[in-house]
Amino acid sequence: MICSAACLGGPARRGTERPLHHDSPSPASDVVQLGVRGRSSKRQEPQAGQRSVRVRALVKSRTLCRAGVWGSRSSAMSSADAASRIPTTMAATADPVVSVDEKVAKLQADVAKLDQISENEKAGFISLVSRYLSGEADQIEWSKIQTPTDEVVVPYDTLTTPPEDLDETKKLLDKLVVLKLNGGLGTTMGCTGPKSVIEVRNGFTFLDLIVIQIESLNKKYGCSVPLLLMNSFNTHDDTQKIVEKYSNSNIEIHTFNQSQYPRIVTEDFSPLPSKGKAGKDGWYPPGHGDVFPSLNNSGKLDLLLAQGKEYVFVANSDNLGAIVDIKILNHLINNQNEYCMEVTPKTLADVKGGTLISYEGRVQLLEIAQVPDEHVNEFKSIEKFKIFNTNNLWVNLKAIKRLVEADALKMEIIPNPKEVDGVKVLQLETAAGAAIRFFDKAIGINVPRSRFLPVKATSDLLLVQSDLYTLVDGFVIRNPARTNPANPSIELGPEFKKVANFLARFKSIPSIVELDSLKVSGDVWFGSGITLKGKVTITAKSGVKLEIPDGAVLEDKDVNGPEDL
Repeated sequence: MICSAACLGGPARRGTERPLHHDSPSPASDVVQLGVRGRSSKRQEPQAGQRSVRVRALVKSRTLCRAGVWGSRSSAMSSADAASRIPTTMAATADPVVSVDEKVAKLQADVAKLDQISENEKAGFISLVSRYLSGEADQIEWSKIQTPTDEVVVPYDTLTTPPEDLDETKKLLDKLVVLKLNGGLGTTMGCTGPKSVIEVRNGFTFLDLIVIQIESLNKKYGCSVPLLLMNSFNTHDDTQKIVEKYSNSNIEIHTFNQSQYPRIVTEDFSPLPSKGKAGKDGWYPPGHGDVFPSLNNSGKLDLLLAQGKEYVFVANSDNLGAIVDIKILNHLINNQNEYCMEVTPKTLADVKGGTLISYEGRVQLLEIAQVPDEHVNEFKSIEKFKIFNTNNLWVNLKAIKRLVEADALKMEIIPNPKEVDGVKVLQLETAAGAAIRFFDKAIGINVPRSRFLPVKATSDLLLVQSDLYTLVDGFVIRNPARTNPANPSIELGPEFKKVANFLARFKSIPSIVELDSLKVSGDVWFGSGITLKGKVTITAKSGVKLEIPDGAVLEDKDVNGPEDL
């Protein structure tokens, strides 16, 4: 099995078979700024015309830097220490006497000269930067946070099952479009090109499985559910070539690009491309919160509405559990919910994942970066905050149109500091999950864990390629022989990080149906037909190659050398 030409060079799999995959708030106020981690900043207002960038930088240094984490293990759009780095990059270098208006005007003039992006992109970028520099943030009082009721976060088991009528089901599905977020690269797993072209199981890539799933749906019900892929400028060209192979399928595939924004040089707040960085390093995609304006600006939103489509199901392309669910679609249409976020019960591995709360009569997303120190343990508690965001969103298309045209989607801004060839830069992003509070009748649905199966690392790849799952019509189905509802905990050392190296170290993927946990470190190689049960730890001593022989059965075993086998 390979990474579909997306992998960097590396050894092929041994063998011939291709197996299946916080400053605390003051006690008196107990106020948290939405989008600002820690206390509400009581700033002294500068004199008119002197609203310094230094002040704005310090305020925004605490801006939510992990609101882009869709689910506990999904890709964060910024590093965890982003907030701590912003004051030193911006506040220390920005001229404190330059007003915000002057700073924005200069940036706008520089951006106007960039011919690589559209006028819509330029306007969107300047709007985002202006909001960031304004220092404005809604505030939330911790004491007003309420646990959502079952009317707000609906238990999946209470959803009405639609009638077993093909015609009625067809009518439902003909109102739906599936949109996969396809802007990410496979670099963290040692691959180049879009992550969606990494082979997951039986030679099929993420994108193959998505297409097969929708094909099966269209064939079974005689419906026409189209697939939209939101690419970034990083993945657009490769994706356009890849989708050509689906030209004979019974599925309508559309692609469009999310916005392309210039990185900001923190030293003088100018766009990096104007400094001579006209290549890809000068730009960034501004997070998946950009899906709503980009869908509109591309013309795809109007096209879908003209076709009678009503809802879009948005999900990450690497979440194998994110499949079309007719019960959810039926519920949303019948109850006229404009927005739905799928959530699922937390485990100890998910305590940092964003959760839904009720606040002043509306449902909204709360991320750990918004939580003051004194409440972090409370936030992590599985008892109080029992659910987390899976990244699966269902949104009404007319509502998207209404809110985008009104410029009403003011999601929390995620500052993400970077360094490009020694130049400190800043990119500003937003997350689609944070948009929930702007939609009418927005709800969450507490779904089974099976709808959250992301592949972020080779340890996840091991799970989905093993006998823990089977593949049926493009759907990854869990093996009923697994009695434990939770998946095994798998931790692989850095030797397994890249897909090519991971594949080379397994002749075949071990049987793990009865495995509780696996930890592998060092130069370890696996033979074929191996079975792992219970808790297994395998550690190769430094400089020593440790081979697990064909057919080995390891149960509740600590292996440190051949003598332990």
